[in-house]
Amino acid sequence: VQLQASGGGLVQAGGSLRLSCAASGRIFSINAMNWYRQAPGKQRELVATITSAGSTNYADSVKGRFTISRDNAKNTVYLEMNSLKPEDTAVYYCNADVRDTPWRSGDYWGQGTQVTVSS
Repeated sequence: VQLQASGGGLVQAGGSLRLSCAASGRIFSINAMNWYRQAPGKQRELVATITSAGSTNYADSVKGRFTISRDNAKNTVYLEMNSLKPEDTAVYYCNADVRDTPWRSGDYWGQGTQVTVSS
């Protein structure tokens, strides 16, 4: 199983970006899908989570600005980021709990995509 993230870039404060992360390989089903981020000198933090049923949860710092969604038919998770702030600058990683068979699951990570917000 591989996760491929895309959509990062440089944007001015107040702008928007949309990240995508597609899972490929031997996939039976995907449970929770998550976005994390890691800023320079800081620990990786959980930004948003979406379950297989579509329930979502967000870090307080992004509530009301970011929206996580998923397309189960495409095995893809998205992160719509609006009203971006310089403090959102980080490498963003997608993560998923993937079942490759009905009785086995594993935790997989994408390669990270850089988001830079200029003031």
